[in-house]
Amino acid sequence: MSSSTVSLYLDPQIRDWVLFPITVVMILVGILRHYVVLLLQSPPKKLPRNAIREQRALVRSQILRATSANSPLPPTYYKAVSQYLSQAFADGTYLKDGPPKADAPASAPPNPLTDPNAMEGMMAGMKTQMVMMVPQMVIMGWINFFFQGFVLIKLPFPLTLGFKSMLQRGVETPDMDVRWVSSLSWYFLNFFGLNGLYRLILGGENSADSSRDMTTPFAAAAVAMPQPGQAQDYKKLFKAERDNLEFSEGLHSWVAKDVDTRILQKYGRL
Repeated sequence: MSSSTVSLYLDPQIRDWVLFPITVVMILVGILRHYVVLLLQSPPKKLPRNAIREQRALVRSQILRATSANSPLPPTYYKAVSQYLSQAFADGTYLKDGPPKADAPASAPPNPLTDPNAMEGMMAGMKTQMVMMVPQMVIMGWINFFFQGFVLIKLPFPLTLGFKSMLQRGVETPDMDVRWVSSLSWYFLNFFGLNGLYRLILGGENSADSSRDMTTPFAAAAVAMPQPGQAQDYKKLFKAERDNLEFSEGLHSWVAKDVDTRILQKYGRL
């Protein structure tokens, strides 16, 4: 019997007691875990003034370079600012520990594992990922235990047979129309499809986004944990930024160059 001649009628109670509860529970759990993550997050610690100054100096140089091709600064001013930053980077003026001393021995890069702030951040990432993963595992177990093998809904548009394995998980029926969706597949559709609703309710930077669940807590912790010896070395960053500033000076183009001539040409006075 072909799949086009098979008719399937669902009990309305499946809609009321399976389809709607699964959808509502997933929405409420996503909203709940968003606020749980907010409660677990500790307020950011204030950086020392010299550390902020070190970071902002690098950002200032990067902004200057980014606007070099269409700069609002005349060439003389641009060159003066660029050379000042380059000299400050060479002298170590913006380093949070001050300019390096000539007789000081070379210090080894700091080990993040000995930094209490880094360890605290790693533990916060672990707790956040556990809050993300545990509810989804519980919901999946709940659906598998109570609603395994249920067919919930029929999609209103045609699909190819390639979608059958994705939409009918847990239902081994080769003659069923591919548009029918099983309970387990409905869970996965909600898992990936509710992000737009979460953004509408909770805002763009919400913690209910399912894309954050794609990593396990251990993998997320490994990513969040900086590797030993890989802390940012601003001495090397400033040295590289000096070379970039020198290169950008040759690419500088003032946006107001010959602006009077261009305006007269545009309005037909020349």
